[in-house]
Amino acid sequence: MPAAEDVAAPGRGDGRERPAHRDPNVLRWLGAYTASAAGDSVYYLALTWAATRGGSAAEAGAVLAVSAVPRALLMLGGGVLADRLGPRRVVVTSDAARAVIVLGLAALLWASAPGLWLLAAVAVVFGALDAVFMPAVGALPPRIAAPGQLARIQGMRGLAGRGATVVGAPLGGVAMAAGGASGAFLLAGALFALALPLLLTLRIAPLPGPRTPAAVPEGPTAPGPGASDGDPGAVAAATAGGPGTPPGGSFLRDLADGLRYVRRHRVLAPLLVVIAVSDLGFVGPLGVGLALLADARDWGAAGLGWVLAGFAAGSGAASLLLAVRGRIPRAGLVMGLALVAGSAAIAPLALVPHLAVAVAVAAVVGVLTGVSGSLCGALMQTLTEPSHLGRVTSLATFVSLGLAPLSFPLTGAAVGLWGTTPVFAVSALVCAAGAVYGLCSPRLRRAELPT
Repeated sequence: MPAAEDVAAPGRGDGRERPAHRDPNVLRWLGAYTASAAGDSVYYLALTWAATRGGSAAEAGAVLAVSAVPRALLMLGGGVLADRLGPRRVVVTSDAARAVIVLGLAALLWASAPGLWLLAAVAVVFGALDAVFMPAVGALPPRIAAPGQLARIQGMRGLAGRGATVVGAPLGGVAMAAGGASGAFLLAGALFALALPLLLTLRIAPLPGPRTPAAVPEGPTAPGPGASDGDPGAVAAATAGGPGTPPGGSFLRDLADGLRYVRRHRVLAPLLVVIAVSDLGFVGPLGVGLALLADARDWGAAGLGWVLAGFAAGSGAASLLLAVRGRIPRAGLVMGLALVAGSAAIAPLALVPHLAVAVAVAAVVGVLTGVSGSLCGALMQTLTEPSHLGRVTSLATFVSLGLAPLSFPLTGAAVGLWGTTPVFAVSALVCAAGAVYGLCSPRLRRAELPT
């Protein structure tokens, strides 16, 4: 079998573009991603159960929290590895390591009761592997499909992630009932292992040379008609921030080059600001605020579940739209407007007295933020130099999973002081501020996805 980097992906180089949902290469990647995401769901369920059974509530919380530390600290370094070694190699290696570690934990739990220290150690290692795995898996789509299919792949990925969560939790519960935590970890490890043959058979396109950016007028001038007409070359030339330095120097130099590349990029820089600010306003109400709201409204745990289900259904509908449609014209503008509308829908969640109305509002928020999130991901993958995609993906993941959760304790404390209504209103304003910032950037507002 030829080296992965020497094999052309379908739809590249022959003038023909195969739709992503009919591309066996993309479907293999999607199957591997689904199996791995389901494994994640089962793993965290098993870890939660084992930790709560093995110690106090505080000790269990500490076990669950320790994996977030290496994931946040090492995420940017994981992007450097993806660019230096190639995303396919990094994904395969980290997924294999996760399978081995989780299967080993299942065997140890079956043979003995080693205590919380083992769970904490596995959580730390798993968090470090996540920091390597996540940027690499996000950098793969542009290497396995044509640029015009990236929006459709984002939609397919969103559907797969939702489906893996829906299926993974019940499967984990069944495995837990049949074999305890050991059985659930065994299932999680098997799902990670299931992804490996699919990943190993992926056909990866060669890494293209750096794009040469065309001369672009300074100031708030938008890209020319060629870019807005959807020509990928024109889009790249009009929006590039310079080719940067290909990975291969020192580790810290490559990391600094990735950050510098984003800072100088005329579209990615404002796009990353939109991600950071909007997630800061959105994650708190969704993660902590909804639970406190359900308690204040006497909806109970079941009511909270229904509200979260409404959000998930709306987000899934948005992913389905992208998967079916494949491309949305004026992607930058639609992304910003959808995020503004979704932000405006957050505040009413704290005002509606009836559970059914709250579920409907949550579904609307899910649709709008799902559209904006999918378009954001597609634009990021389309406009980033392939040699920098791992580092850019890691930076976007870092601000979403590393910085945004810092709003959890702030949201909880603010709700305790002032109640849910003002906190949800402020969160909506913060989220909307990110969207407005993006709309005020002419190049991001007029960014297009390739046809």
